[in-house]
Amino acid sequence: MNERCVAAQVVVEVSQKGQSLDKAMTTVGRRTRADLYLFPRLREMVFGTLRWYGLLDALSRALLDRPLKAKDADLHALILVGLYQLREMRLPAHAAVDETVAAVMPLGKPWAKGLVNALLRRYQRQAEALIRDLNSDPAVLSAHPSWLVEKIKQAWPDRWEDILLANNRKPPMSLRVNRLRCKPQDYLETLKNSHIKASTSPHSPVAIILEKPLGVSALPGFEQGLVAVQDLAAQQATPLLDLKPGQRVLDACAAPGGKACHILETEPRLRELVALDVSANRLQKVQENLKRLGLKARLVEGDALEPQIWWDGEAFDRILLDAPCSGSGVIRRHPDIKLLRTPKDIEALAARQKNLLDSLWPLLRSGGKLVYATCSILPDEGENQLEWFMAKHPDTRALTTTMTMGVALKFGRQCIPGQAGMDGFYYAAVQKI
Repeated sequence: MNERCVAAQVVVEVSQKGQSLDKAMTTVGRRTRADLYLFPRLREMVFGTLRWYGLLDALSRALLDRPLKAKDADLHALILVGLYQLREMRLPAHAAVDETVAAVMPLGKPWAKGLVNALLRRYQRQAEALIRDLNSDPAVLSAHPSWLVEKIKQAWPDRWEDILLANNRKPPMSLRVNRLRCKPQDYLETLKNSHIKASTSPHSPVAIILEKPLGVSALPGFEQGLVAVQDLAAQQATPLLDLKPGQRVLDACAAPGGKACHILETEPRLRELVALDVSANRLQKVQENLKRLGLKARLVEGDALEPQIWWDGEAFDRILLDAPCSGSGVIRRHPDIKLLRTPKDIEALAARQKNLLDSLWPLLRSGGKLVYATCSILPDEGENQLEWFMAKHPDTRALTTTMTMGVALKFGRQCIPGQAGMDGFYYAAVQKI
C-alpha cells in the first residue's frame, strides 16, 4: 500500500465528495482492505492535509502554471499531501518529495511525475515568499473558511486568533478512568509501570492526560474496561447533572455512549438510564462501550423530536441533551468540519436544537434538571439557545454551574478550544420549577 496515494484518495473523498473524515477513512479502507487508522504516518498525512487544506490549496494554486483539470482531483490532493509533508512533518525533504512523486504511479498518472517533482521543489525554494504573499488573508493563513472566521471574530473578538491557532494544533489524548473498576491514581501508576507518561487534571477527578497519544490497544486494561477515551471538556457534562441514587435519567442523543457510560460510572445506583438515539447502528456502538466497561442501560431507538413514539410517559429526574451541532469546538479533532460545514448548516442545526429543547422539556419532572451541551463555540448554538428557551418557558430556572473552566456567560459556560487542553464545549443547566 502506497500511503501517500491512499492519503490523497481520502482527501478527495472529503474535499470533493463531501464525505466525513471517518466515513472517508472507512470507504478508502475498504478499497485497500486495510484499517487506515492503524497506520500512524498515513493518519498524520490525512488529518494534517485536511487541517491545513485552505492554506495548502492556496499554495498549490500559486505554484501551478495553470489549474489542474477536474478529473485530476486525486493528483491535486496528492500535491497537497506533499506540501503538508514539507511544511509540517519531520521527514527529510528529499524523502517527502521522492515518495510523493512515486505515488503518482499507483494513481495511474505517470505523466505527472515531472509536474509534482517540479512543484514541490519550487515550494522548497520559494516557501517564504509564497507565504508572505498570502499574509493579508487570515482565512487562508489559518486554513479556515472566511465565513467561519467572521463568525468566530463576532463571537470572540478578543480570543478569535487564539481559537484559530488552537483549531490547527494536534489535540491531546484524554482518558476517563472507570472508577467502578479502578482508582485514577492506581491507573496512573499502571501507566508509569508501562512506561507511558501521563498526568491527572484538576478539572476532572477521573481524567488522565497522556503526554503522547496512543492507540487504545496500547493502553493497559482498555479492553477490560478500566478506562475510556474522552476529552476533558466532554467530562464536564456528568457532574452538572447532580446525580443521586434512585433517579431516572435520559441521555437524549446518546451515541457513541461516552457520556452515558460516565453517568453510570458516577452514580451506579440510578433507578434507570435510558440511552436514546435515532440510529440503530449508532446504538450498537453505545452497547459495545457499555459492555466493555461493565455497565448496563436501557437502549431505545427513537427520535428525541418525537417522544410520543418511544416515551413510556414516566417523567425523568435528569435529562442530558448533548445536541447535534456544528462541531465548531472540536475542529482540531475533526478538521473535515472546516471543509464540510456551511452557514446554512448553522441555521438548520440551531433550529433543530430549539425543537429538541421544546420536545424534551415536557419529559422532565417538576424539580428535575436538564443539562444542555454542544461541542460548539458559536452563540447561536449555545447561550442564544438558552436565552430563547428560558424566555419561552417560564417554568425554568437557570442553575449556576459547578465548572471552573471556560468563560462564564449570562446563561451557562463556554469552554474555549485549547484552554487547559480542552475542546470547545458549551454547557448550561436549567431546573423545572
